Amino acid sequence: MAKAIMIQGTGSGAGKSVIVAGLCRIFRNMGIKVAPFKSQNMALNSFITKEGGEIGRATAFQAEAAGIEPVNDMNPVLLKATGEAGCQVILNGSVYATLKAHEYYEIKDRVWKEITAAYDRLAKDYDLIVIEGAGSPAEINLQDEEVVNMRVARYTDAPVILVGDIDKGGVFAAFYGTVGLLGDRVREDGRTDADYIKAFIVNKFRGDMNILRPGLRMIEEKTDKPVIGTLYYHGDLGLDEEDAIPAERWKQSHKGEYHKPVKIVVLGLRYISNFTDFDSFMYEPDVELKYSLDEMDIKSADLIIVPGSKNTVTDLLFLRENGIDKLVRRAAENGTSVAGICGGYQMLGQKIVDPDNVESSHAEIDGMDLLDTVTTMDRTKTTCQLSANLVSQKWFGAVQSTSTCKWNQLKGYEIHMGHTTGDVGLFNIKRLNGSNDPVPDGSVKENVWGTYIHGIFDNDGLRTAVINSLRMKKGLPPREETTNYHSKKEEAIERWADILGKSLDICFILREVGMEYCMNKTEEMK
Repeated sequence: MAKAIMIQGTGSGAGKSVIVAGLCRIFRNMGIKVAPFKSQNMALNSFITKEGGEIGRATAFQAEAAGIEPVNDMNPVLLKATGEAGCQVILNGSVYATLKAHEYYEIKDRVWKEITAAYDRLAKDYDLIVIEGAGSPAEINLQDEEVVNMRVARYTDAPVILVGDIDKGGVFAAFYGTVGLLGDRVREDGRTDADYIKAFIVNKFRGDMNILRPGLRMIEEKTDKPVIGTLYYHGDLGLDEEDAIPAERWKQSHKGEYHKPVKIVVLGLRYISNFTDFDSFMYEPDVELKYSLDEMDIKSADLIIVPGSKNTVTDLLFLRENGIDKLVRRAAENGTSVAGICGGYQMLGQKIVDPDNVESSHAEIDGMDLLDTVTTMDRTKTTCQLSANLVSQKWFGAVQSTSTCKWNQLKGYEIHMGHTTGDVGLFNIKRLNGSNDPVPDGSVKENVWGTYIHGIFDNDGLRTAVINSLRMKKGLPPREETTNYHSKKEEAIERWADILGKSLDICFILREVGMEYCMNKTEEMK
């Protein structure tokens, strides 16, 4: 069975996910067979495994950092907030039910069995499991109910490293208070949950280390636990995030971006899902990517993207109530390119019909009427990896001659409720965990198009073709070079792992899990 180390945080957003990813890459580079694990994740940003299961996107990214294929067992419980209806509960990759909080706690025994079984299966195949907690372990009202923090540490006998975000303030109080609250109850083995916490990491530090050091010494003296590293604030690392678009991507354009000739605006929906669909544009030298609902951004965009949503109808009504749908329609009428992904594709159609009130109380709602399609919601959720080829030449055809895109070798995945009919057939897709028969997907009408394919822009050739089409509309020559997104992501992961390896006491972590044989390799990395 694998050894385990657990990364917990003093609260949400402390940086657990990216630290786990960085550690996975460090250990993988050392030759350790390592895998990530998060027992329960609450996130709208999800990924589809080759098994056809749905897991948190951050966990999938951690698997990528570990150099392995993501599998369902790495994230056995995924909770997707759906608004007033509660959360869609996904167990072992498949939808179980949509439940309110009290209903979820009623099935906690079933949930815990799924978690422990998944971990046991995973632990048989790896030498080391890097476990991620969620929120704070010191939510004292949940200590007997939680299935993601100290209960997992106890089950796996994992030493815990506690991460605190100093940028938010109060990091020493958070460290001290967490240890204090977890030290009140002695468990059956004679230990308290505080005993599992072996060290601290200070994250997102911006100041003078000489000023911080006295505080580090004092917290070590007060808790008898060392601080094994301080990570400086590095802004947007260009890594997959768990469930929140980094604040830097919401801000106004960074200095030097105004000269970029192509502007892509992704609508910042309230229930936006899978915002990582657009991360590839961050690496394009001629593209300014913004998440915005601002009127001036929409009017000045070369491409407006309506992204996926976990609550499509609610987000559509939000756009309508704030007049944003009119801005999008007016932009389309004026020739601006508009694209919709998944829920955004559904919004661009004529109607969304929900006779069984699967997603909302609206039996029928008008869409933006930019595509000749109708979406009908049903209780079946489509989740699969896929390959696709372009069928319609109506929009992409004009730029194919300027692109190296292999139009019959596109890759992506589907995560959606309902099906769309009408003028459908922009792509033909083959679902990798289903029938080999091709399925029509997507629609195009003049300068507007949509698709259910998540990850469509991760295909380098297609992304370049999209950018070139926008350049040509502005009278600019098409680009000949293509950015290799996979290579850029790998560079970002390696860069982050290098920062982490130089900032943390990796030897301490390996000693805690009893992997002394790795010490020489660790020293070589420093």
